[in-house]
Amino acid sequence: MPQINLQEFCLPGSISKRLDALRAEWKAASNVKRLWNRDDSLWTSSGESRWLGWLNIGDPAVADPRRLLKFAEQVRGRHRHAVLLGMGGSSLCPEVLRLCFGVAPDYPDLQVLDSTDPDQIRACEGSIDIESTLFISASKSGSTLETALLTRYFWDRLSRRVGTERTGAQFAAITDRGSQLEMMAVERGFRHLLYGVPSIGGRYSALSNFGMAPAAAMGIDVAGLLSGALAMQAACGPDAAPDENPGVQLGLLLGVAALAGRDKLTLAPSPSLAPLGTWIEQLVAESTGKQGKGIVPVEGEPLAGVRSYGPDRLFVAVELESEQASDSDQTFDRLGRAGHPVVRIRLQNLIDISQEFFRWEVATAVAGAVLGINPFDQPDVESAKVAARELTDAYEARGALPVASPFFDEGPIHLFAVPEHADRLIAAAAGRTLVSLLRAHLRTARPRDYFALLAFVCRNSETEAALARMRAAVRSRFSNATCTGFGPRYLHSTGQLHKGGSDRGVFLMLGCDTSADMRVVGRDLTFGVVKQAQAEGDFNVLQGLGHRALRMHCTGGPADGLRHVEAAIEAAVQ
Repeated sequence: MPQINLQEFCLPGSISKRLDALRAEWKAASNVKRLWNRDDSLWTSSGESRWLGWLNIGDPAVADPRRLLKFAEQVRGRHRHAVLLGMGGSSLCPEVLRLCFGVAPDYPDLQVLDSTDPDQIRACEGSIDIESTLFISASKSGSTLETALLTRYFWDRLSRRVGTERTGAQFAAITDRGSQLEMMAVERGFRHLLYGVPSIGGRYSALSNFGMAPAAAMGIDVAGLLSGALAMQAACGPDAAPDENPGVQLGLLLGVAALAGRDKLTLAPSPSLAPLGTWIEQLVAESTGKQGKGIVPVEGEPLAGVRSYGPDRLFVAVELESEQASDSDQTFDRLGRAGHPVVRIRLQNLIDISQEFFRWEVATAVAGAVLGINPFDQPDVESAKVAARELTDAYEARGALPVASPFFDEGPIHLFAVPEHADRLIAAAAGRTLVSLLRAHLRTARPRDYFALLAFVCRNSETEAALARMRAAVRSRFSNATCTGFGPRYLHSTGQLHKGGSDRGVFLMLGCDTSADMRVVGRDLTFGVVKQAQAEGDFNVLQGLGHRALRMHCTGGPADGLRHVEAAIEAAVQ
């Protein structure tokens, strides 16, 4: 059995004492056994036991290595590319594995498409040989809007090239039984159909077919992944005491730290493991952000000096042993000496990443119990979906989206906010200019707040770099934790935390005109309209909850628009 990834804590005295007390409580109450016995009362007695199927990763119904190997052999040498059409828990694990493991000989180069942005869809299509591409539609419910629209789009595009009777041979579906996607797959003759387990929610599905089938399609050693996960499962089992159980230990610390005000989970993976942060971000944010509580994952924020951080941070380094560097060792040592709690997790080999999928699933479930919430629901994700659906329905009925009026315009940039927030910004601004209003918005951040930059633009290396520079400018000036998210992708991840968590977020939403729109197959819609409806719908929900939210829309393309926004942010933080 593989060796368990090492985990070490360096904790200040106050956190260490609270953690020791909580470990003793869990041991006395046999809470680890209650977890494995699916005891709802460990959480909120609201049906949590129905969502614990991910504990059974050795069950062939969850992920059968023999069937996955057969799937891999059917894919091998047949396709040059693979495109996974999914969102959130159905897409992030495959993306992490592709970015970590790369492309295997004779297997397709897989990319994830989880956007309604026309430019991003067009870029994906332009990067593949469509006649040699396997399209993998992944949706637990089978009715995820983005997955449904993208599946119809690429079915239409491929059928125009090869004919309808041949198109199904290049499609696979991963979904639960009885779903709309299963019915579509059967009716249209998809070559591959793999099933999820009803008791495994999307964000806990990495070690099920939702994560392992795409891994197999990429030629990754799925048996090795599952073997490592089973080793971690054994270490986290019902007979492992809280102070010896790697998943429970981490979860208790996450909960204790959050209750002590250190709710900004700052992830610091080594280079080869950097993609893992987005998966942890979704798992933790969507599981814990509710009932005014939550743990805020800070993913992709480069490490800085000790003085850059407030007393709300918990640092977790996930490192590959071969990439451990002396400068990072010194950084974590300095953070620990300054009183910040630090966790260091070390992997001997890249294949051991599967251990972290299971460890973090256990830890997140345990943290939910400590916080007194249900970590398996996502009540506020639906609110943004409903708001977006109302806007798209209005468009199909009237041919236009409801017109929103900006409270300020300067050049190509238009600002939107509820009247109360707009009035506060105008009153606080030193002169009615874009920079002064943006500065006033940023200055609404209090100690322990976080800044979230939400961009409904094409996600590529250029836009990622632009957002990284913007968040760095804000962090260096205000020392608040910073987060970024691309829409609609973040709606299935941190979106739950933004709306259901504590009122600690300062939100800046960015949007730009689309260079060329694209029709949605079978609907009186375009992808550009869907993206705009998703942005405005989420913004309306944030505003309705009284959160500090400002939306900036730039006329013109995303490149010019983001340059204008970046220049404004740089000036605003001076």
